[in-house]
Amino acid sequence: MSRALAVLALAVAASTTATPAPAAADTPRWRQLSPPPAMPTPATSGRVEIDGGATIYWATYGDAGAPPVVLLHGGMGSADDFAAQVPALARAFRVVVLDSRGHGRSTRGTRGKRRLGYHRMAEDTIAVLDHLGLAQAAFVGWSDGGIVALDVAIHHPGRVTRLAVTGTNYTRAGTKPAGKGTPFTAYFARCAAEYERLAPDPTQLAALRKELRAMWKREPAYTETQLGGIGAPLLVLHGEHDEIIRRTHVEQLVALVPDAELVVLADVSHFAMWQDPAAFNRALLAFLQAPARR
Repeated sequence: MSRALAVLALAVAASTTATPAPAAADTPRWRQLSPPPAMPTPATSGRVEIDGGATIYWATYGDAGAPPVVLLHGGMGSADDFAAQVPALARAFRVVVLDSRGHGRSTRGTRGKRRLGYHRMAEDTIAVLDHLGLAQAAFVGWSDGGIVALDVAIHHPGRVTRLAVTGTNYTRAGTKPAGKGTPFTAYFARCAAEYERLAPDPTQLAALRKELRAMWKREPAYTETQLGGIGAPLLVLHGEHDEIIRRTHVEQLVALVPDAELVVLADVSHFAMWQDPAAFNRALLAFLQAPARR
């Protein structure tokens, strides 16, 4: 999540962790926040300590011998945001999830330069893959996680077999103000409650917010040349009513990446994978399971 979310993050910095009131019956689906169910029990899980003393949480689901797919969550969230996707994907893949640096069960680190950035989180992701002995994987990223996935594809092209992103911009110009009446206020309140439940040190929430706001003001800033060098097949899933990502921007992303396609999901927003998980999962599985392109 990027510039537009930074404005929203300021607005909810003092938000409570109370459960949002139910939406009115006539509220369109794309204006509702429908959080996923509880995360299933992982097959394996652990933590990797990397530079600066940070520890990155990871977990796996499904058959250890199946093709791996890595899920990367959005800003202020956690791996649990994919609870509606993991069971569907785990039937055919070894699903790897992780909490980004400073998010969820992972820490920001205590030594040296700690500034959050998409490239740094991408390198953390590669460290988890190395720890698990995975030379390659497919990547699925939502919002900030989609930007991290793009960074992995740019800087570690040999590690990426396929790439799917949703709610993702590649420059700050790709965002727009969310406006009033969107699910983002409820989303950030949920994130605060999740952080309280998951974080090794819940008192670090304010520090995480501060670092994210700074990151969203300066990043992402990928070039057309960098995007043109992505060799893996790319699927861009875009909610018809995405509150913060411009449709023209994702269309340009698809035009820049050599092997890319755009799927627009109806009656959903930035939170497509929560608002209509069945349609989201169908589109994602169709892409991930499609025969290799020649």
